[in-house]
Amino acid sequence: METLGFLIDGFAVALTPYNLMYALFGAFVGTLIGCLPGLGPANGVAILIPLAFTLGLPPETSMILLTSVYAGAMYGGRISSILLNIPGDEPAMMTCLDGYPMAQKGRAADALAISAIASFSGGLIGTIGLIMLAPVLAKFALTFGPAEYFALFVLAFATLGGITGKNPMKTVIAAALGIMISTVGIDISTGTQRYTFGVLELYEGIDFILAIVGLFAISELLFFVESRLGSGHKKVNVGKLTLSFKELISTIPSQLRGGVLGFIAGVLPGAGASLGSFISYTLEKRAVGKKGNFGSGDIRGVVAPEAGNNGAASGALVPMLTLGVPGSGTTAVLLAMLISLNITPGPLMFTQNADIVWGVIAALLIGNVLLLLLNVPMIGVFVRLLSIPPMFLLPIVTMVAFVGIYSISNSTFDLYFMVAFGVAGYFLRKLEIPLVPIILGLLLGPEMEKNLGHALILSDGDWSTLWSSPLALGLWVVAGLGLALPVIVGPLLRRRMKSAMTENPVSD
Repeated sequence: METLGFLIDGFAVALTPYNLMYALFGAFVGTLIGCLPGLGPANGVAILIPLAFTLGLPPETSMILLTSVYAGAMYGGRISSILLNIPGDEPAMMTCLDGYPMAQKGRAADALAISAIASFSGGLIGTIGLIMLAPVLAKFALTFGPAEYFALFVLAFATLGGITGKNPMKTVIAAALGIMISTVGIDISTGTQRYTFGVLELYEGIDFILAIVGLFAISELLFFVESRLGSGHKKVNVGKLTLSFKELISTIPSQLRGGVLGFIAGVLPGAGASLGSFISYTLEKRAVGKKGNFGSGDIRGVVAPEAGNNGAASGALVPMLTLGVPGSGTTAVLLAMLISLNITPGPLMFTQNADIVWGVIAALLIGNVLLLLLNVPMIGVFVRLLSIPPMFLLPIVTMVAFVGIYSISNSTFDLYFMVAFGVAGYFLRKLEIPLVPIILGLLLGPEMEKNLGHALILSDGDWSTLWSSPLALGLWVVAGLGLALPVIVGPLLRRRMKSAMTENPVSD
């Protein structure tokens, strides 16, 4: 009953005309971003962060806007997967397997419609799971001390590569680089300058918003210039909607299975929507067995991964809101936004900032309804966007990033720094070094250092205090497994994904 009361209060926040307007705007823009191949939700949220500061939005409105963009981008990723056989982002990759064959058979409209409904179901299941699990986990997290939090941060870094991480060593290098960047500035414990090189602007450290916009948005722009500048994609024909009510009802078990599996995958730190999408598709294929026609346009092959990746999107918010540990790359960006708003994510957030937490959760429920209403009748608008040459979109994105960053501090130094991060991000991506661990290291590094210091002070310098409690020891064990699994299981899982994609290769 207590949770229900908080949720009602959240609806009171989310349903104000002002917040509802930004939820609708975020859902629409997020879908546009999601349907553009290569951008994805993390880049979309990073691009919109400066806009939130430029408009001077209050914290709850800012988070509602960005989470709506997040949810919208997860919806939008399916559009180019189905019509062009090009996934809008990595989680939408599995949708290509049956979505594109449906489009080739003249059922593109049916695939787009059922994928929107599956995305709604997955998002709804994930949000309900978030409502049920988050308060329980937040109360449990109140028992954490400095040693437990330090072990939790180690766990976050250990599992960051995820089950599908390509190169665990590069992930470790990226995380270490992020932690190194987080040490720039004046040490709050000793007052010592660290890596400032006499530059006044570095005394307060490096603003993670600069790093995020630079590493994600600016580096993505550079990739656009390199590989996609010129004409847009060819015009595609959606066709007429022929989806029957009986066919829709038959997919309900697939929607439920995909949503639940996706939510579970999303809650696991580092796993995210990609794993949720893959597991949902694979297990659905096994559940259907010989009765299915997977890989050749089976409608359940579209439903399962879409329900899975949208369920995972909500699931990834659970560790971010309750523990302050992001469950995915996009939630790492959202975590940075919370910190920049002087809000500390974690268990105390549910009492100190309950209006923001429950407002965001209520906005997710509302946003899923808005997205369903947007995605079915307005699919023609999103499809036409795919034919717009990037040369017309690039200036708009660039303007939003530069104006937004300058409005935060009115400093040209920050603009230069943002561009520097963008160039660095471009070369890091060329070297296949992931960017999310850098952001996570930059975000969690200061808290990790603070909790380590507190634990050692309380124990008079005894390092064994870091694993002396059963809870801390359990977190260390899970962290060890998190480091081992990508090395052991990762190659096997990647081979299976490659084998699944062989039947329906994804276009470049």
